[in-house]
Amino acid sequence: MIATLGMYDMPALQPVNDRFWSLIRAGIGFGPTHLTRGADVWDVWNSPDLVFSQTCGMPFRTRLHENVQLVGTPDYGLAGCPPGYYRSVIVARKDDARNLDQLAKGTFAYNEALSQSGWAAPMVHLSRHSRLPSSVLETGGHALSASAVSEGRADYAALDALTWELLKEHSNLGAELREVTATEPSPALPYITANGQDAPRIAKAVRAAINDLSPADRKTLHLHGLIDIPAEQYLAVPDPSAEAAKLLDL
Repeated sequence: MIATLGMYDMPALQPVNDRFWSLIRAGIGFGPTHLTRGADVWDVWNSPDLVFSQTCGMPFRTRLHENVQLVGTPDYGLAGCPPGYYRSVIVARKDDARNLDQLAKGTFAYNEALSQSGWAAPMVHLSRHSRLPSSVLETGGHALSASAVSEGRADYAALDALTWELLKEHSNLGAELREVTATEPSPALPYITANGQDAPRIAKAVRAAINDLSPADRKTLHLHGLIDIPAEQYLAVPDPSAEAAKLLDL
């Protein structure tokens, strides 16, 4: 059996995620004693032994939606977003006063090409409101994208709005970067389980676990509840244009 909570699992949050999983496990009545860390996410998400995990909206709609069940969507209480939704925050260095169109003449840092918040949402936003980047830099993670901007290796980046809040709380990057703009909200990163698992039972355990977390742990995880967002709303989120996809080959 496998359980992971790797999407928001920076070192400062790992003990809290461990406590959260212990409460979920107790509510389900079964599951691995410990969260899995360091495994390939696709192996985890596609495993028939998956009890509980969190994925990103783009992998869910492009590859996973027929192979997993939605458990529910966490509500992180993010500003400017309905419950259960999030958005991308486009950031630049604090000492860089260029607007979005000017920044687009430079290098855009992104975590990976199957990220909703790091790639898909900002590419759709840039296609509609500004111009696509002149060049891109793949970093492998939101915090790494933020660091690339801070260090001058990229001009701007798009960060998951919750990750941006966590970086401001747990790193110096919030003091080094500024918010340029934000994308339209879309459904946040859903909790999933394998086909064949009892998804309603797991969802009930997750709701109870959120309620049973200490106020300090709920605050650390920014958890406000669990929302039921149907798969159709995830599948309706737009993908980047073919023009944006060509940037990945440069």
